[in-house]
Amino acid sequence: MNWIRIISTETLKKGNYITAVNVLGKNICLVRTDDEFFALQNNCPHAGAKLSNGWCSNGKIVCPYHRHEFDLKTGRGAPEQGNYVDTYPLEMRVDGLYIGIKKAWWKFW
Repeated sequence: MNWIRIISTETLKKGNYITAVNVLGKNICLVRTDDEFFALQNNCPHAGAKLSNGWCSNGKIVCPYHRHEFDLKTGRGAPEQGNYVDTYPLEMRVDGLYIGIKKAWWKFW
């Protein structure tokens, strides 16, 4: 697993927010709620909307297009949706917030 710092301690914003970050070519939706951070894929699997343009409600991020909801911790959509988004581990360290991205076992030459 590659651990990449995405926010330094000095630039860490306070309060609740949703933002997009690009990490190793992956578009990530970063959510901060009640001093807890979550990282999910930024594209909704239903219609491709940017989840970072959505909002949070009851521990879920809500897609701005068709109101699909995804659990912030697991990425699972509501049962009737039948879909999910990828989630990524986060780790707070002395110098900032880090995200874990799995190393690819294959590569193109």
